[in-house]
Amino acid sequence: MSEMSAAYETQLAREQELTEVGDAARTLANKFPLSYWRECDKEEKYPWDFVKAFAEAGWMGIIVPEEYGGMGLGVTEAAVMLREIGASGAGMSGASAIHFYVFPPQPILRHGSEEMKKRVLPGFVRGETLMAFGVTEPTSGVDTSRIRTRAEKKGDRWVINGQKVWSTNAQNATKYLILARTSPRDDKRPLEGMTLFYADLDRKHCDVRVIDKLGRAAVDSNEVFIDGLEVAEENVVGEVGKGFHYLLDGLNPERVVVAMEAIGIGRAALDLAVGYANSRIIFDRPIGKNQAVAHPLAECWMRLEAANAMALRAATLYDNHQSCGAEANTAKFLGAEAGFLACDQAMQTHGGFAYAKEYHIERLWREVRLLRLAPISQEMVCNYISNKVLGLPKSY
Repeated sequence: MSEMSAAYETQLAREQELTEVGDAARTLANKFPLSYWRECDKEEKYPWDFVKAFAEAGWMGIIVPEEYGGMGLGVTEAAVMLREIGASGAGMSGASAIHFYVFPPQPILRHGSEEMKKRVLPGFVRGETLMAFGVTEPTSGVDTSRIRTRAEKKGDRWVINGQKVWSTNAQNATKYLILARTSPRDDKRPLEGMTLFYADLDRKHCDVRVIDKLGRAAVDSNEVFIDGLEVAEENVVGEVGKGFHYLLDGLNPERVVVAMEAIGIGRAALDLAVGYANSRIIFDRPIGKNQAVAHPLAECWMRLEAANAMALRAATLYDNHQSCGAEANTAKFLGAEAGFLACDQAMQTHGGFAYAKEYHIERLWREVRLLRLAPISQEMVCNYISNKVLGLPKSY
């Protein structure tokens, strides 16, 4: 077999593996119908049944090494899994519920002590440990170097005081991964001096207030006011002062996964729109026969496919320990745009019925809109590409 033929066979085998991952994840996700997600959204009810099903099937440990109870697979497989959850109609309510078991613990996996990893990671894999994530603050925005939450060493413990915002899961979580300043900000090295803490979300010291928001009501977002929260030295993640750099390690895989979640949601909306366009008869013909309906849907499909290809490329580079900053950021940008465009066009296809919750489009539209803002805005992606790829002057 020639070298080219061998490479082709390897590529086909890899594509088959990913297809099997996607099919298995989608089969499980499809057990939860659109009506389930409508109810979770309406009642602002955390999708515990969905989480339990994925935990029992072993999916929570998809990128955790086998020695800690996981599957030991890569970001590519995790991204495909989350894409298919979104595509099942679960939207961000389902994708976020699994996402926050899989990715926020990564700093612990990559930088925690061996003792911490053995103690902590199996709980995530089994779906028993739900953790909130505290980085963003209302006064700092995207300038994380200016966070005001402080941790002071007192004896063998750290005491944390401050405020966080947009902490997902804090209504239900028992653990809290917190980024706090452990030394004053230095203008010459502004990203030094911040430390990650794996803390108990102790309600005696953490006032958790839910944020009433546009979408993804099933998965809560919160403000958290921290007053005298104590954390043992053994729950410092990695080295003191290096916490922000540990977060940077997870930025590229997070962008890939968010892109795939948006793509999945876009595919779900597109499927609903195509079904409606084929069945809705106006003037004695299905509305899908009209190019004004058909062509925008075709464009949505092409955009989703292109974004998917870029996301898979970025994930493959990451799993092979190659540079992927440009690809991961591009995937996030294209995925968020394509996902939102598909949901918006699905609303247009349904016309006035899109506003009726029984058609499920408005929920997907509300949820996917978040991904143009978070975890990084489209403007910040453009900043990265213009500076790091094109070599233009930094704008901020």
